[in-house]
Amino acid sequence: MSEQNEPTIEPWSFLAPTPGTEVPPAPEPDRTWELRGGTAWVYHGVGNQGLTRPVVLSDGFETGGSKLDVLWHGLERGRFAFISELRSRGYDLVILGYDDRSASLLKNADVVQQCIFQTIQERHGDHPLTVGGFSMGGLVTRYALAEMEAQSIDHQTAVYLSYDSPHRGAWIPIGLQALAHFLKATPALSRQINSDAARQLLWRHISTTTATPEQHQLRTEFLAALERVGSWPARPIKLGVANGSGTGTGNGVKPATDAVKVTSGYFNGTTLRTQSTGSSQQVARLKGLLTERTITTDDLPELDGAPGGTLESYGIAGRKLKITGSTEIEPSAAWVCFVPAVSAVAVRDLDRQEDLYVDISDLDPGQSELDDFKLSTENTPHSQMTEELGTWILDRLPR
Repeated sequence: MSEQNEPTIEPWSFLAPTPGTEVPPAPEPDRTWELRGGTAWVYHGVGNQGLTRPVVLSDGFETGGSKLDVLWHGLERGRFAFISELRSRGYDLVILGYDDRSASLLKNADVVQQCIFQTIQERHGDHPLTVGGFSMGGLVTRYALAEMEAQSIDHQTAVYLSYDSPHRGAWIPIGLQALAHFLKATPALSRQINSDAARQLLWRHISTTTATPEQHQLRTEFLAALERVGSWPARPIKLGVANGSGTGTGNGVKPATDAVKVTSGYFNGTTLRTQSTGSSQQVARLKGLLTERTITTDDLPELDGAPGGTLESYGIAGRKLKITGSTEIEPSAAWVCFVPAVSAVAVRDLDRQEDLYVDISDLDPGQSELDDFKLSTENTPHSQMTEELGTWILDRLPR
């Protein structure tokens, strides 16, 4: 067998939660707006005959176009029926999706601005807007609103909202990024890691198996673009919630642990290890029949176990690799931090161990770049809607 005969592994995502079950269809929207580069689905509040109290919420990162069924399912059929509660309070929901969720955040910010203009045009009365998004969507809407203010455009938005958005960066383990580039039979996975949006979102990125983890130039340029428009919108109240704990308690993932080990078959010997501090820390050993790579990192903090919204990154990778041979998955390392809590509420950067694991509840709230924020009582899956976070948001929407 040659490298060209590498087993085919169904594509999956390292940068977005998966629905986990078959998703039933969403209800038919009251209106659908076809935008340049995206689509908005409008659901009127209970008793509203048109757009009266609009809440615009943007989709986050994935490959390809937004899927209304998946978005509705996540917001309504999980741990908290957010849409039902929102609409019962008389708010109208505008769900904003993109034709390409992996495109540049700056490109999709134009779709946000189109949606804001359309919302204002079709709104009955002058009730102010709430505009925000989940994960990447919080960053796209942040830039869109700030750019409109820099251009003296009235966005008529009273509340900006981010839901587990990586304001200081997101984290995908370097070993998993390397695996994405190593698996020749799944080029879509490598393209996802190397997409414009992923390079802008990830705190540290590698483009190939031999690259050194670093802040990608596209992220540097995106952060500079944010600065040019004031970094944040100034007019709205800036609210943010985090799926991560605010007490400094990690998710239980221990450093330097074999999260995934392939023990037979085509990738026999492949091992993925959790991130540990120090120099020359091995995070992956990648083996095919004819190729082998050892992936190491230098002086990175223990991000896999940090407080924050989690993704089942190692668990999914391990299950996918099972089709090629026997694979052991360490259950305690299956779910790792994706958006550190300090990133979601914009209080600290990710460079230092002590900042990642800081007890945010002990900090002066003024250290955050947000006006107000809420952290989860415990670390929960990234962008998962919970009653704790959902009711906090609902109670702070403009009356």
